[in-house]
Amino acid sequence: MERKQDSSSEGTLQASALLKSAMLKQSSKTCLNLYDHLTRVLIKVMDEQPQDVVDVIEDISRDVKRALFEDKQSILRDLPQTTAAELLAEQQRPLFSRPEDNEQEDELQQETPLPNVSEIAFYLEQAGVGLGREEMQRIFLALKQLVELQELLRCRLWGKILGTVSSYIVAEAECREGEEEEEQITDEAAEEEERETETQESDENEMDPLPQSTYKPPPVVPKEPIGTGTNKCVYYVCKEPGLPWVKLPSVSPAQIAVARQIRKFFTGKLDAPVNSYPPFPGNEANYLRAQIARISAGTQVSPQGFFQTGEEGGDEEDESPRDSYEVNSDFEGVPVNEMSESLSTWVHHGHHILPQGRCTWINMAVNSEDSNEEGDAEEKEESDEPEPEVGPPLLTPLSQDEEIFNTPPWTSKMSSTLTPQHAVAVLRSNLWPGAFAYACGKKFENIYVGWGLKYAGEGYSPPLPPQPQREYPSDQEITEALDPSLEEEQALKEVLEEQQVAQEELEDTDEEDEDDG
Repeated sequence: MERKQDSSSEGTLQASALLKSAMLKQSSKTCLNLYDHLTRVLIKVMDEQPQDVVDVIEDISRDVKRALFEDKQSILRDLPQTTAAELLAEQQRPLFSRPEDNEQEDELQQETPLPNVSEIAFYLEQAGVGLGREEMQRIFLALKQLVELQELLRCRLWGKILGTVSSYIVAEAECREGEEEEEQITDEAAEEEERETETQESDENEMDPLPQSTYKPPPVVPKEPIGTGTNKCVYYVCKEPGLPWVKLPSVSPAQIAVARQIRKFFTGKLDAPVNSYPPFPGNEANYLRAQIARISAGTQVSPQGFFQTGEEGGDEEDESPRDSYEVNSDFEGVPVNEMSESLSTWVHHGHHILPQGRCTWINMAVNSEDSNEEGDAEEKEESDEPEPEVGPPLLTPLSQDEEIFNTPPWTSKMSSTLTPQHAVAVLRSNLWPGAFAYACGKKFENIYVGWGLKYAGEGYSPPLPPQPQREYPSDQEITEALDPSLEEEQALKEVLEEQQVAQEELEDTDEEDEDDG
């Protein structure tokens, strides 16, 4: 009997040892063991003595495990307090603030300078283009804020130009009185700075003058005044609705000429430099303004008959009808099926930009010759006078546009063929991808949503650099002579000695004659 009891006790001791070793085995995930966990659970049960321990033992076990990791939670990375979306929403909050009752009544009585952006968004949605209802509503409130701050007479959504970092929302506004004076002041200040730098350089070069270059740069084509031509409208841009609007500078012919030769994506930073060849005269804000002028000149279209050219002053000058048009009050609209089938029912109401970079041509030969002397060059002026550049007249039908790279410049369609009575005519530009226009009855609108680049065909090859200028003319006085040989030097030395001896003899004979006299 004693042997049986000893053997059973030994078996229980071995089993308990195996069980304890299994309970002391640590977990590979939490580095805990079951023995210590059960010990903590039992200690908590003895301390708290809850009722119905069997029913809450799982919760107690979970609380014990959670308490072990509370001290280690401090090593985790804290979440950011505010995200970028929350910051943008905070900046957009003033857009949704309601004005006072008196101000709201005044706004209802006055004519608003903004079009019905909600209606435009509806028609653009029917055409399959646009920015979405939510973004269009935010843009509409941002345009309202712009009109109130700048006191604009007319403002509309021009479009959106995409960028690699951020995009530009572009608003087109009518020029106000006094903006021309501001531009002239800035131009005069720039000219004064140029004169000061020239005088400083001339003073520095007086002591040690440098060789003068014979190269004469071509005369600078002056920019068009504010309110005419390429500077007819003023443009404001912002990155997101609710962010500050920034007014773009006026565009110059030199900027348009270089913009036609380069292809650059926008970064979304107005002060970013434009690294290109030929070098662009300005930063990204100037390049953006030049592209907006080019896109507006080629894609601003309207139904035929909606606008009519101004009749006043048409016989006096040829330029006046090009720069003036007005809304035709007798316009009754063009059927949608005709506008979707024929490009003759659409016309350009944007001013065409000439190769000179202006909408109205200016004779630079006369300006350059005025600074030179007059009188001797009258005959040369008549012979060398350049031919004026002429573009298509205002309100030219789209059917007269030329193809580019065997591609039609425009594509027209109807928004829906299933319900043509409620459809709109849609026009898409193949020359500037992203430019669209719609027309329905007496209503139409233009919008651009794209990268701001013109269609360039299958591939693009940058222009070659010009030929370098010759450093100096090749004349006999400048051409380097060959070194003489030793025999030639000795012969020349003998000749010089003979001439010197003859000179001395001649001087001696002259002195003897004087003494005799």
